[in-house]
Amino acid sequence: MHQFEKLKIWQKAIDITVDVYKVTSELPSDEKFNLTHQIKKCAVSIPSNIAEGSGRNSNNEFTHFLGIANGSTYELITQLIISKRLNLLGEEKVSPIINELVEVSNMNFALQKSLKKQ
Repeated sequence: MHQFEKLKIWQKAIDITVDVYKVTSELPSDEKFNLTHQIKKCAVSIPSNIAEGSGRNSNNEFTHFLGIANGSTYELITQLIISKRLNLLGEEKVSPIINELVEVSNMNFALQKSLKKQ
């Protein structure tokens, strides 16, 4: 078992989630139950799956949940791009978050690789 609170990937994913919540507060209210809800759900899913996987019984199970977290990462990137293309969020808001998500994804792949070697 891993202490998820000490994992840099989890810490970074939490920071992204906070940033996502801040930026989605700028979305129109008519998107509250559509894109806003989906974006927040994906953002929360990333650190949640990292934490859940860290508490599992084996590195294989942890790797499985890291894979789910990575899927949510790519889903969130897609939703942010959609928000930008619909002119709901500006490039200056979306790009920094996407850059952080790419970094988390790279960290995720590296962690999965290290877990498979153990």
